[in-house]
Amino acid sequence: MHSLKKIIACLLLSSTVQAQSPAITSWLQNTTVLGTYYVNGNPTPVSNNTLVNCQKVEYSTNFVYVTTKGIPSYPTGPFLDGNPSIAQNQNAIFSFPLNPTPNTGTLKATTMGNIGVFINGVALFDSRDGVSWKNATSALAGGPIGGQGDLVWNRDAIRAEKAGFDCSKGHPANGNYHHHQNPSAFKFDINVTSTVCNPYDANGLYVIDSNQHSPLIGFAYDGYPIYGAYGFKNADGTGGIVRIKSSYQLRNITARTTDASGNTVTAGPAVNTTYPLGYFIEDYEFIAHTGQSDYLDVHNGRFCVTPEYPAGTYAYFCTVDANWNSAYPYAVGKTFYGNWANRKVTSVTESTTIYTPTGINETAFNQLSFTVYPNPTSDMILIQAGNLVQYDLTIDLIDLTGKTVAQTTLAKGSSLAYFDTQTLHEGIYFAKIYNGDFKTTQKVVVQKK
Repeated sequence: MHSLKKIIACLLLSSTVQAQSPAITSWLQNTTVLGTYYVNGNPTPVSNNTLVNCQKVEYSTNFVYVTTKGIPSYPTGPFLDGNPSIAQNQNAIFSFPLNPTPNTGTLKATTMGNIGVFINGVALFDSRDGVSWKNATSALAGGPIGGQGDLVWNRDAIRAEKAGFDCSKGHPANGNYHHHQNPSAFKFDINVTSTVCNPYDANGLYVIDSNQHSPLIGFAYDGYPIYGAYGFKNADGTGGIVRIKSSYQLRNITARTTDASGNTVTAGPAVNTTYPLGYFIEDYEFIAHTGQSDYLDVHNGRFCVTPEYPAGTYAYFCTVDANWNSAYPYAVGKTFYGNWANRKVTSVTESTTIYTPTGINETAFNQLSFTVYPNPTSDMILIQAGNLVQYDLTIDLIDLTGKTVAQTTLAKGSSLAYFDTQTLHEGIYFAKIYNGDFKTTQKVVVQKK
């Protein structure tokens, strides 16, 4: 009997330990909120009648299974490059290892299509868009253009497709909405490089905060976590919070006839105003920064301590430059650090335990650091969370008598909520933001023009 008790205790302990794995607990779950999208020229989002984020998370001894429709809680669109696709239900199940392992053999190159999944169930693509230079015709081919290029000089999706990204820096390919880069809104970058947000609410998975370690925002197809743009300077968790930097830089070339190692390759177009440096991913070279732990390795990751992994883990970072504009290779580099597998499965074929999220904690709530703007306002109030929103938050707009005059929800996995104040009287109001026992209040002044 004593032996049986020990076995049961060990099983319970194993279950508890597994349930605490960030690969299980980090996914944003939802079974009620539906997604929305923008139609060009209409600043009012339209419902797509599809559940956002992830619908179920379950785990076994070795794997976590995530069921998702691939739709974010922030609005998608519009896509101003003529992309005929819209974000569509992916009906996907992804299987990630709970204990990923380094690849000690031949490195696996990233592939076209999914190379990772963000914690809201949205796909991560690599830095390419499927288009490459075709030397025989002196033209681009492949991807949305059609045909097949040489696959030697591959077009950089961030440079070439910027006009087709929505406010959250994403777009669909045959209905599969995805990001190639850090999923934060263009409008919140220090140097704003796209005006697509102007008629719409600026939204995204999270907001960059240079004073906090960026949240865990996804997992690559080798199972290792992906973080946002900022982290601890030193791999051991010391040194304060800094921007984590890519070790890639543009090559000093005027002709595209060699690769970064100096080997002769099938020629691409000359460097010119039509095809400037950075137009192709082969325009970059990796420069190791020995002794500088805030620079990443060739895979765009490093082994380091993070808030979710206090004992350390290998982790990728979504790199940005000093202006918070996306920096090559954007997320995962050309190759994976760990052992890759196609993580999309058709079903779960082993016994699993369903993971049910616990409630928000005070530390996570306080890290959101809400901003209300414009303030004073005349027609609209925007409430922006300063980090990743992991739980649905209720926001009440309250007048001086204590009456709630409006209410909205800031859904998990989005960064912005708003009130239309055009019908309100001038005066002082309070925006109360809360979830369970935790709340904060922001003063708002409504002034009519």
